[in-house]
Amino acid sequence: MIILIGGSSHVGKTFLAQKMMEELKIPYLSLDHLKMMFIRGRLTDLTVEDDYEMRYFLWPYAAELIKTAIENDQNMIVEGCYIPSEWREQFDDSYLKDIKCFFITMSEDYLRQNISKLTEYGSVIEKRLDDEVDLERLINCSREFKEEAGEHDIPVIEITDKYDIEDILTRALNIVNS
Repeated sequence: MIILIGGSSHVGKTFLAQKMMEELKIPYLSLDHLKMMFIRGRLTDLTVEDDYEMRYFLWPYAAELIKTAIENDQNMIVEGCYIPSEWREQFDDSYLKDIKCFFITMSEDYLRQNISKLTEYGSVIEKRLDDEVDLERLINCSREFKEEAGEHDIPVIEITDKYDIEDILTRALNIVNS
């Protein structure tokens, strides 16, 4: 099975992927690592600032990696803000049966009340360099991911009052096992 965890920046996708890896005993891939491979290898002119364009540049490569994993009966968690809401378009039914996807978002109220925590915990798994958190951008991105998920029938785990990783993990596993 392939588990896709999408959503906006700073919502805990990588932290959740780490917890799911520990629980399910399957590896995960952060699409941020794939992004940096392309940027550092000068395989694209896109930069770390080009999130939206990077999503549509990276996704075809990630989809081929996912297909290869499925063809080899391998399990994997893939996480990142670079999973587009129309991710299914890259796969036919023979692949789709082996993929579960959900997005994580944060409500505007949660973001406004907890912006300092997002900065404090932003590097809990991956080291973020020059991590400047733009509150309004995060609010807009979370809203957009939630709207796109609704338009494309993607389950959403929305954090509204507290960040409880055990609760989020339980909700994620319920989606994966449904």
